[in-house]
Amino acid sequence: MNLPVVFDLLVCEGGKKVGVATLNKPEALNAIDLEMVQLLFNQLQSWQGDEDVAMVFIDSQGDKAFCAGGDVVSMHQAMFEQAGSRDKGHQTSLQSIPVPIETFFTEEYRLDFLIHTYSKPILVWGNGIIMGGGLGLMAGASHRIVTESSRIAMPEVSIGLYPDVGGTWFLNRMPAGCGLFLGMTGASVSGNDALFVGLADHLIHHDKKSEVLNQIRSIEWDHCGAQNASRLTNMCEQLSAKDITSGSVQAHQQLIAELADYKTVSDYIEALQAVDVTDDKWLGKAIASIAYGSPITMHLVFEQLQKGQGLSLAECFQMELTMSCRCATFGEFQEGVRALLIDKDRSPKWAFAQVQDVDQQTIDTFFQSPWKEGQHPLSDLGQSK
Repeated sequence: MNLPVVFDLLVCEGGKKVGVATLNKPEALNAIDLEMVQLLFNQLQSWQGDEDVAMVFIDSQGDKAFCAGGDVVSMHQAMFEQAGSRDKGHQTSLQSIPVPIETFFTEEYRLDFLIHTYSKPILVWGNGIIMGGGLGLMAGASHRIVTESSRIAMPEVSIGLYPDVGGTWFLNRMPAGCGLFLGMTGASVSGNDALFVGLADHLIHHDKKSEVLNQIRSIEWDHCGAQNASRLTNMCEQLSAKDITSGSVQAHQQLIAELADYKTVSDYIEALQAVDVTDDKWLGKAIASIAYGSPITMHLVFEQLQKGQGLSLAECFQMELTMSCRCATFGEFQEGVRALLIDKDRSPKWAFAQVQDVDQQTIDTFFQSPWKEGQHPLSDLGQSK
């Protein structure tokens, strides 16, 4: 049976081992589902407790994508069955979260948190498309590798969600305004840009992947995670591309930083849409995505990043689980997936026609926990066991 994640152990010089986890759904661009989340979480925990395993290498089958996101089509089915057709209108109650969705997001965020806090080096080979849930797997790794074909995005604005999987944490740590811009527009960036905004550590050409694995096998690994991380960093630096140029985000950094000074979503978008994009394909596409995207999502991104400032990593994931379950019951997420991936008519009927129409009370509900005090599914995240 072909498992959606394949695991292997490489024996290195000195007898230490490297755990290899390969996402194995290339026909679906390695979109991550609950089974994959559970397989990865259990195996990573096992390797973390194995003294013979020095580090972990996460990659994927196929050259098109490391991971194109979460399996939102399955989530759409769960939302549809729970809430019924869109003819019933947007749901505003959180009394009945679809169980498959609460389970998926809870376990996905536990996996992402484990990667962020892993006691051993994790190298993620981020070749090709890396979106949504794929970025969740990559963002917390100690050694994040992009290649010449990497295309990274958090395009949730187009499906009525928001940049989750730790986006509250990593978008807030980018250069001035970059996290807000990428979250609001869903803009796609290259490996060069990933280095600039702090989503990647090294750019290594994809044809050097075998050489990287051979170098990893030749290292005499230690028992100390910090020393092993240093050895891995040195190896990556030696194989990193030397022809790295400025990407689209860096080229627009001044504009992106200036936009971040606006205090409301409406002012931000009005200023962005007033920019002259003549002969600027990348920025023009980003602005076009604003016109298509969910007005609620734009408000959520704005609020998410403001509330996320000063939160711990665990608190970021806890807040995101509340937001994601809210999105699953309100109806915007369901409609966004329908329009883009189910019916593919690209004509979503958003709850609000434009950002100016969205009221603060509606946005506030997305941050109100549906669970009783002490019963949040991620309340124990980060606590010693």
